[in-house]
Amino acid sequence: MEIVTYSKNVFIPLTPNCRNRCAYCGYRSDEPKLMSEGEVRSLLSKASGAKEALFTFGERPDEAYPEIRRMLKEMGYSDFVDYIAHMNKIAVRTGFLPHTNAGILSKNELARLKDLNASMGLMLEQAVELECHRDSPGKKPEVRIKMIRNAGRLEIPFTTGILVGIGERKYDRQYSLEVIADLHSNYGHVQEVIIQNFKPKKGTRMENSSPPTTEEMLETVKIAREILPEDVVVQIPPNLVDDIYPFVKAGARDVGGISNVTHDFINPESPWPEIERIQSMLRGEFALKERLSLYPKFVKLKWYSTILEPLIEKYADADGYARP
Repeated sequence: MEIVTYSKNVFIPLTPNCRNRCAYCGYRSDEPKLMSEGEVRSLLSKASGAKEALFTFGERPDEAYPEIRRMLKEMGYSDFVDYIAHMNKIAVRTGFLPHTNAGILSKNELARLKDLNASMGLMLEQAVELECHRDSPGKKPEVRIKMIRNAGRLEIPFTTGILVGIGERKYDRQYSLEVIADLHSNYGHVQEVIIQNFKPKKGTRMENSSPPTTEEMLETVKIAREILPEDVVVQIPPNLVDDIYPFVKAGARDVGGISNVTHDFINPESPWPEIERIQSMLRGEFALKERLSLYPKFVKLKWYSTILEPLIEKYADADGYARP
């Protein structure tokens, strides 16, 4: 029986402040906010059974907000990456394997965070210029491709993906997946590719735009499975589709992170399904298995630091999946 994987995580949104102004984003806020160490510890303390600490937040808020720079200084951090690293360390010391989605980072910044993260991520979204990204310097395709390439050079297990329905054409989706496949063929570091559907958010420029149809999403999953190398897993977010079964039949083999503590802060209107619900949607045709934020392949390759080694040895079974 083929395996479909998931990760038990806790979602930690360090800040909603972001230098980008994407036309579809309902998460971004102009009110300066940084989670404190105490707030992070509080979330972690509630995440019983979770092994992954998912850090997702706005991109380079210190560039766009003088208030954030002041807050960082008052908290005792030299820069925003120093702040991220400290929160990663708290997660590790508390028994969690961090996965950080920080937006655009330089190669040196990636290197600073590498040893503290079991894996890292950056959605490519689309490898073409789109109107929805006109006010988003961090969404330039060449900038995002460069970062994914640098992560490969540093041998960081990496998550990326495409966002479907934001003004791209079918050809653009195919091209974007080909770009990801090419990056992986050079560095072997892409562990999963998320096929995520756009959902309109009230108050955004695209609030009246139509989301992609189920048929378009299924077609994109099939194309992804055809284009991507066999060792790259296709993921479908289970809270953004009505039923994962057709997508698994189309080639998806992962349903991402599931939390019993935090909601999806990017898509708060879409709650995580219960693990039992996901299991039932598989119709008994696929086995549902927990993984770490580091995929089994990279556990076996030992693509992790000595800092994380004790936790990975504790949590991973002989096949690289999470222990029961």
